[in-house]
Amino acid sequence: MDELDSAIVRLLQTDARQSNRELARRLGVAPSTCLERVRALTRRGVIRGYHADIDPAALNRSVQAMVSVQVRPLSREVIDAFKQSAAELPEVLSVFVLAGGDDFLLHVAVQDLDHLHAFLLDRLSKRREIAGFRTSVIFQQVHDTAPARLEQPSTKTSRE
Repeated sequence: MDELDSAIVRLLQTDARQSNRELARRLGVAPSTCLERVRALTRRGVIRGYHADIDPAALNRSVQAMVSVQVRPLSREVIDAFKQSAAELPEVLSVFVLAGGDDFLLHVAVQDLDHLHAFLLDRLSKRREIAGFRTSVIFQQVHDTAPARLEQPSTKTSRE
């Protein structure tokens, strides 16, 4: 990605609803150039889609938690099957496959603490492949909706 691509991504992250004409004006390029760059970024998979950021409480999901899960036996089949089934649960917002002490991290959002407890007992504890889980309730979340591109690490080595 060059500087123009990075600028396009940054502006779309802050407001994906702006028109191509407005985006081009803010970047100081022709609308046709801007449109072609956005299309190229989409074809390359840099831009994966556009979405609305909805308050979970508006969807009756006032309680959020992170659930760390360990599965056994550790095999590709068990990991793939659990990942797929967890992603299909209506309470689960995100599934992260991890390295380290935990195998998965589930971001869940439910109506209240009673529903969180029911999710843990009815959905997780009954699964044979789950060896254990720990739950952390989320009180607040700060989310960077427009992360900047990080610089490439330097390949130079210094001898001093």
